[in-house]
Amino acid sequence: MSKVRGLFMSSLATVAAATILVTGPALADALISGTVKSESGDAMGGATVSAKADGATITTTVFTDESGHYYFPPLPNGHYRVWAQALSFATAKGTVDLAANSRQDFTLTSLTGDYFRQLPGDLAMASLPGTTSEDQRLKRIVENNCTGCHTPSYPLQHRFDEAGWTAIINLMKNVNVSGVYLGPNHKPQGMLDHNEKELAAYLARARGPGKSDVKIVLRPRPSGEAARVVFKEYDVPVQADISVPAKNPMNDGSDWLNGTPSRRGSLPHDAWADLDGNLWFTSNVPNHFTTIGRIDAATGAVKMFKVPSATGLAANAHGMTRDPQGIIWFNCNVGRGALCRLDPKTEKIETFLPPPGMSPTGGATTVDWDGKGDIWVSAPDGVLRFDPSTESFTAFKSTTLSTPHGRGITYGAAGDRNGNGWWAEMIIDRVDKGDSATGKVTELKLPAAPFDEAAMTQADRTFYDSYVAPDFNAPVPWNQGPRRMGTDKNGNVLWVGDSWGQNLDKINIDTMQSSLVPLPGPGVMQPYHITVDKNHDAWLNIWTSDVILRYDPKANKWTTFDLPTRGTEARYISLLEKSGKMEVVIPYSRTSKVAVMTFRSEADLTALKAQADEK
Repeated sequence: MSKVRGLFMSSLATVAAATILVTGPALADALISGTVKSESGDAMGGATVSAKADGATITTTVFTDESGHYYFPPLPNGHYRVWAQALSFATAKGTVDLAANSRQDFTLTSLTGDYFRQLPGDLAMASLPGTTSEDQRLKRIVENNCTGCHTPSYPLQHRFDEAGWTAIINLMKNVNVSGVYLGPNHKPQGMLDHNEKELAAYLARARGPGKSDVKIVLRPRPSGEAARVVFKEYDVPVQADISVPAKNPMNDGSDWLNGTPSRRGSLPHDAWADLDGNLWFTSNVPNHFTTIGRIDAATGAVKMFKVPSATGLAANAHGMTRDPQGIIWFNCNVGRGALCRLDPKTEKIETFLPPPGMSPTGGATTVDWDGKGDIWVSAPDGVLRFDPSTESFTAFKSTTLSTPHGRGITYGAAGDRNGNGWWAEMIIDRVDKGDSATGKVTELKLPAAPFDEAAMTQADRTFYDSYVAPDFNAPVPWNQGPRRMGTDKNGNVLWVGDSWGQNLDKINIDTMQSSLVPLPGPGVMQPYHITVDKNHDAWLNIWTSDVILRYDPKANKWTTFDLPTRGTEARYISLLEKSGKMEVVIPYSRTSKVAVMTFRSEADLTALKAQADEK
């Protein structure tokens, strides 16, 4: 094991120049409030209302209560754009000069035409035809194989005829997860290639220029606790060296009528708040300037940090965690996969390389801490444990790596409270446990996801018998797809998000007994990462939608929280629990933002109402 010391201080040239983003004056003593009604005059509960000051980089969002009233927290003085929206209604817009408490009422007008473009990905998928067994088979392939690199709302917001959808599928089967064309000698993605003709006809029937078989599915608007939350969304500058004419995209997902935006150089992947509440995010996008970034939670100012790689680019980073002492850990590819340590107080970054002969960090890398103070990080063929006290790595190898139908590249990884490590092999439906005391690795094979094989032809069966997944993103319809995971650091449960099976896998860390918890719907939801709070509740980001979920295992209760932006494509979720309060942090991988969700009680809203009514 070699260590690079002192090379990544914030004062040195390896740190990119900070981009300072100012949100406005420091005063925060005025409220925006109002009502949202429909054109018929009915109060609209659960409507989304957002406000952003001119020149600012922070958007604040609240929701209306059951009587249609909304109340923002105190905001800095300034000139604000304010807008209200709800699915199947046109966006209503207004402006407020906030020097004292101000009121802005909205009336939302129903959309009589096609509002499919407004839908988050899970509802877009749920709205596709699925009444026949053949439609169900094709819908499952779209769910699993057309969401490898983007939310389904991105392609499905458009209409193409059969030839157009054929061209789209032909492109998708020949690019990797980053959208890079793999060349003429590359073997096309087999699932899309085998089903291309049927998929194109199915999609043209659903999202073609003619009459559509789509029946739009909606979920209830937020109510109760989910309507009392507040979101702050922090803009992150797009990749500085992106080669596009306009660096700032016109559509950032804030107006749902514009649909899901293009990715266009968005940097954030994983994100955490440090113990002071400032935000840190990793960048997995090849670029010259940013490995990780810091957002000042008070001002929105963004500062980029570069860890150099052997290529001259900034080292890619993917996974991130914050340990109990407040230290940020993340993987960094400096030419070989390594582990980086950041002290937010000093902004000093140190890099630790696994020794020669040991697997590097890699795969779809996840980083986590365990109850003994060690750090766990994904490796392509298993997981690595790093002991900060000795600065040494220990490797744990997957029991089953290669199968006749695919190679089990590590996806998620986690440490438990007992000091053991866990990791997922997404494409072959396995979860592994590494015992720190014995070095032994134990494997859990997940059951197949339900699938009606009656819709398959003999040609399909022959294809599947010889099918070999080219990577971790090309599943068969019965794959569960264990992805990123989280352990209860105060309990004995590992929660795994089964991305294609659309459920939570609850695993006892002592016995490895497993049970499945279906996600609530009504949309087609694919969980990506899990984190667990002090109350033993599991939090999930749904990367194919614009919601986050909380599961209370004691009450067997789900709560859905709507995100204010369309096309978030969040790949991570983390928590800051401090002084009896909790913040939920969600990085928007597609729309170049990091969001923080906080909670308000009924008493908080009563106090705001009284303050807003003061003359």
